[in-house]
Order: sequence, then structure tokens, then C-alpha cells
Amino acid sequence: MQALADYRDAFDDSWARDAPLESVRFVVLDCETTGMDPRRHRIVSVGAVGIDECRIDLGDTFEAVLQIRHNTASTLVHGITRDATRSSGVPEAQAIAKLLGYLRDAVLVGHHIRYDIDMLNAALDRHSEARLLNTSVDTGDLALRLEADGGFGDDPHLNDLSLDGLCKRFSIVPYDRHTAAGDAFLAAQIFLRLLRIARRCGRDSLARLREKPPQRG
Repeated sequence: MQALADYRDAFDDSWARDAPLESVRFVVLDCETTGMDPRRHRIVSVGAVGIDECRIDLGDTFEAVLQIRHNTASTLVHGITRDATRSSGVPEAQAIAKLLGYLRDAVLVGHHIRYDIDMLNAALDRHSEARLLNTSVDTGDLALRLEADGGFGDDPHLNDLSLDGLCKRFSIVPYDRHTAAGDAFLAAQIFLRLLRIARRCGRDSLARLREKPPQRG
């Protein structure tokens, strides 16, 4: 798979640990799926948006609907049916190849991003022996680090770390919820708010952004 070779080549000269946040290309990503188990379930759609110089780049986006064989309970959430994917969806291998070409060595960001990575790795496993190589940042984990840093000031406690809870915290209207592109854009807006707080807390490099706060006591 040429796309896989090109993807791997992108990491030959990737981000240094001390890279300033403004210099890093982040890609905020979300997958809608047929269920929660990467071993049994499949990706229905992928949406992603790039962040360059700590700003959302609407010219740097990705969206794909994948062909699926069966409707599942999750269809009631994301609204994408088997019949719809037959007419507008692409085969999984083709979608993954295009996604790798889009991602390159970007730092992946998402809400519960580990789940999305596991789903994508499971898809890769079905067509190759590859795994995603990208560094990642989870918005929920980052929010907790910044809470421990004292980054939330007079209202320091994060009572709801769900995507909806963080949207409410930052007064972000949850438009187009439960679509891959919509949730990726919401997570991108949350991430930008968190980046501003991170820089105020001295987390101004890629390594510092991902660094856990020191243990207290």
C-alpha cells in the first residue's frame, strides 16, 4: 500500500518534544462506529479538522463515510444507515488509505481519542500489519491536567468531562452533534480553549502539553 509507505515516511522528520505549540499541526478527529468494541465493530464515518498556529484551519479537513454491512443500535445515534453507505460510502481500505494521506505526522486530538485510535488500528489490521504512529492528546485528559495546574481559576472544578459538559463549560453551542465532522469541530473548539489555558500554565511545548502534573502529597 503506497499510502502506508508515504505515511511512514512522514515520521522521518517529525515534531520534536520541545516543539512550540504554534508550530505543531494538530488534527482533531472523531469516528462514528457501529458499536464500542474495536474487535467486532466497524467505523461508519470519520471527520477531522486541522489546527495550524493554534487556529482551526477550515481548509484542512477530512470526511469519509464507509460502507457497512448491517444497521446496529448506534444507527439511532449517528443516523447513517447501511443503505445510505451503499450509495455514498467508500470501502474501508480506500477510506483508511485516504485518511493516512491526510493525517501524515499530525498530532491527533480528540475526546476519548484512544477509542478512535483503537478503531482505526483495528481497521488497519484488516488490511495491513500497520499501526498508527501519531502522537495523541485527549481533551478530557488535558482538561484534568489543567485543572490540577490551577488553570481554571475561580471555578476550578470540572464536574462534567463529557464532550457536552466541556461544550457547556466553554459556552460552545453543540451544533451537529453525533456526526463525525460535527463532533470533531466541537472538540477542536474545546481544544483551542484548553490550549489558551495551557499556555497560561506554562505548557507551551508539545512535551509540556502531554506531561502529567506532579503528584501531590
